[in-house]
Amino acid sequence: MKIESNSFIANAFMPAKFSCEGQEVNPELMISDIPKEAKFLALIMDDPDAPNETFIHWIVWNIKTEGSKKTIPENSVPGTQGKNSAGKTGYIGPCPPTGTHRYYFKVFALKEKLLLRDGTARKELEEALQGKTIAKAQLMGKYTRR
Repeated sequence: MKIESNSFIANAFMPAKFSCEGQEVNPELMISDIPKEAKFLALIMDDPDAPNETFIHWIVWNIKTEGSKKTIPENSVPGTQGKNSAGKTGYIGPCPPTGTHRYYFKVFALKEKLLLRDGTARKELEEALQGKTIAKAQLMGKYTRR
């Protein structure tokens, strides 16, 4: 499985549009080579460079697959969203307090729908993914505040 974006190049800087200094919308993500048996996807976007602990920017699951490819459009809600580290449900853009941070978009292919409620936290999502993930991939983008 593979995850890419037309919004930024892997391992390069993300445009301000997707950050707290811009429109703060999620970038377009394209997932390919999804296993045939996968029915749903889950996504975690996090920042391991945050000062205290890994900062969760976006978690979403029960994203329906469409064959071997799936596009998550810019500024979209592709599935059920969980709670980010700001305590809100939905996407929150990169906004590092200092320096350059790395932002990982991790996608998981699943055979079945996850029975989690809106606003679920990352820990519960990761527990639900155990034993149900059949493939995974990740994409990293960087951001530095102006």
